[in-house]
Amino acid sequence: MAIEYSFPRYLLSKQSVDDRALNKDVINALKASLPESPIRIIEVGAGVGTMIRRLIRWDMLRKADYALVDEMAGNIDFASAWIPQWAGEAGLSVERSAPNQIRVYDEVRDVRIHLECADVFDFIQKNKTPADLLIAHAFLDLLPMPESLSKLLTLTKSLAWLTLNFDGVTTLEPLIDEKLDALIESRYHATMDTRPTGGSSHSGRLMFSHLKQEGAEIVAAGSSDWVVHPRNGGYPPDEEYFLHFILHFFEQSVWTCTELTEEKLQAWLQARRRQIERGELTYIAHQLDFLVRK
Repeated sequence: MAIEYSFPRYLLSKQSVDDRALNKDVINALKASLPESPIRIIEVGAGVGTMIRRLIRWDMLRKADYALVDEMAGNIDFASAWIPQWAGEAGLSVERSAPNQIRVYDEVRDVRIHLECADVFDFIQKNKTPADLLIAHAFLDLLPMPESLSKLLTLTKSLAWLTLNFDGVTTLEPLIDEKLDALIESRYHATMDTRPTGGSSHSGRLMFSHLKQEGAEIVAAGSSDWVVHPRNGGYPPDEEYFLHFILHFFEQSVWTCTELTEEKLQAWLQARRRQIERGELTYIAHQLDFLVRK
C-alpha cells in the first residue's frame, strides 16, 4: 500500500492520540489558574492549529487573542484554510480581516487568531506583548536546552503549558526480534540527541531541573504518554495513518551501521507495517506535561 506522507496530515491524524495523552491533572490545574477573559495566548511550534480547536472543543477558550507561531510555511498555509473549515463545521462564525488574521466566534466565544510564520527565536526577538499563557505542545524536545527556556519564558507574563515532552521510551509491541528492536529503538533515540538544531530523547525528565534553574514554579506535572493499540481488530483511519507516519520517522532518521544494515532496517519496517495492516501493533511513547508559573 503506497502512502503519501504529508506533515500537516500527520498533525491532524494525531489529534485523538494527543487528546487521550494530555495529562488531565495538568489540564485541571491550567483551568484553575487561567486569568479572567479576555486572555492573550502565544503558541510556539503550533503546527496547523489543532490546539486551538482542542481548547475550543473542551470549552477552555472564550474570549482570547491567540498568536499561532510556526516556522513551516506549509503548516501556516494549511492552518489558514483549515481553521475556518473546522470552525464553520463547529457552528462558529468566521471572519478574516487579513490573510493571517482569523476571528472565530459565536454567542459565548470570540477568539482572534493571528497566524505568524516565523522561527520561534525570531518571534521572541520582535514580540512586544507577553502572553497570559505560553503553549509549547510537542515542541520543546526539539530545541536546545536549557538555553532556550529562558528565551521562551519571556513570551509569558505568568503561565506556560509545556506538553508532550518526550522522555526516553518508545515501545512497539509485539516484539519482532528483541535485540534488533532494542538496537533500532536506541538508534532512533540517538537521532533526537544529535539533531543539529538541538533536542533530547530525555527532554521530559530534564525539564524539572531546567525549570528549577529558571526559578519557575511547577504548578503541575504528569505523564502524557501516546498509547495507540488495536480495537476491534484495527484502528481509526487517522490513527492508522499516524502509526504509518511514526514508522516513516524511523525510516527517515535511523542511520544504519554494521549491526543494523539497510536490508535489516527495511525488513523490520515492512514487518511493522504488516502489523499495522493486520491490526496487531501497539505503540507507546512516554512523555511528560508541565504547567509552569514564572
